[in-house]
Amino acid sequence: MPVSESLAWFEVRQRSKEFLEQRIYPAEAVLQGADKVASERKLAELMTAAKAEGLWALGHPKEIGGQGMPFLDYVYINEVIGRSEYAQRVFGTYSLQDSLMLKQYASPQQQEQYLRPLVAGEICPSFAMTEPALASSDPSQLQTRAVLEDGHWRINGHKWFTTGADIAAYTTIMCRTEPDAPDHKAFSMIIVPTDSVGYEILRDTPLLGLNSGHFEVKYNDICVPEHHLLGGRGEGFVIAQRRLGPGRIFHCMRWLGQAQRAFDLMCERLHSRSAFGSSLADKQLMQQHVFDSLAEIQACRQLTLHAARCIDSGDAARVEIGAIKVVGARMLHNVVDRAIQVYGAAGLTDDTPLSRMYRHAREARIYDGPDEVHIQSVAKQVLKSYRDKGQGWDFGERDAEWANTP
Repeated sequence: MPVSESLAWFEVRQRSKEFLEQRIYPAEAVLQGADKVASERKLAELMTAAKAEGLWALGHPKEIGGQGMPFLDYVYINEVIGRSEYAQRVFGTYSLQDSLMLKQYASPQQQEQYLRPLVAGEICPSFAMTEPALASSDPSQLQTRAVLEDGHWRINGHKWFTTGADIAAYTTIMCRTEPDAPDHKAFSMIIVPTDSVGYEILRDTPLLGLNSGHFEVKYNDICVPEHHLLGGRGEGFVIAQRRLGPGRIFHCMRWLGQAQRAFDLMCERLHSRSAFGSSLADKQLMQQHVFDSLAEIQACRQLTLHAARCIDSGDAARVEIGAIKVVGARMLHNVVDRAIQVYGAAGLTDDTPLSRMYRHAREARIYDGPDEVHIQSVAKQVLKSYRDKGQGWDFGERDAEWANTP
């Protein structure tokens, strides 16, 4: 049953949750197993089932083949999707940021070749920005270059953390094309098919002991036609920011989903184990873990939903997005850490999802901009509002701005 305008977001959320618990959780052992062929076969099976249930590409606009779920409704769905690291691909949400980027900037030819099969789940995307020899917090330093010669872009460089490069049909690569321009206008986005001569995957970069799916790639004198430019020359920074901004809302909602799963596991463990003659649930120190996690999850959840409402009203919400990126990552780490503490030695093993969740939670404080960058950016913007006896940052008035109320 496809999503319709009359179907409340909560019903879709419940159906997504049931699919997750009944179909995805039991398959996680295969999905994260060493047998890549078996893993991809199981993913394809689950993707087909999600399409049959009307749960595919919920947030993609209708005009590009999605179901067109309103932004705020879709925010809540991401909270469920986040409970399993595999659900993004199963539900077709993995491609949303890249699909929206192509919808806005791709030529008709590029859309026909990449956008429609992307939304349908027939191909996967990848995105390359970060470079190993440079501080990724300052992308103006990026060294990968593209030179236009005889109607072709000749690309040379070295990227890493290119997620899904091994299964992607193409990589959208940010590279320096305007060497004499100011930094913010020196970069462009170019679509590079992954079967191009000179596209060399060096490794799946291990993260905290796990093969991560984030690949290190060298671009060895790759040539692609001039029309593979995405958007205009020098628009790389603008495109990157528009791709990343709303995506951070979805990141944070998915982190809340991970936190919910860890919270559930922790509370269930407290009721199922006993020590020194009574249930762990009766121990005050264990009850402290429950309280602290409950408070952090709910506080982060409201902060994230507030940011989402700001964006939905047309506000850039730069302060709110920066804040939730930091608060959300810390919240997830803390909640998973408490769940592991409650599980004891078992929490350190791969017998539960917690060990993988813990490693992913630690990653969250670095990818899409480290905490320090967002903290500094948020503080600067708030302090700027107080400069020269400015109006300051009134939290209540900020609510009124996005709500369009007096």
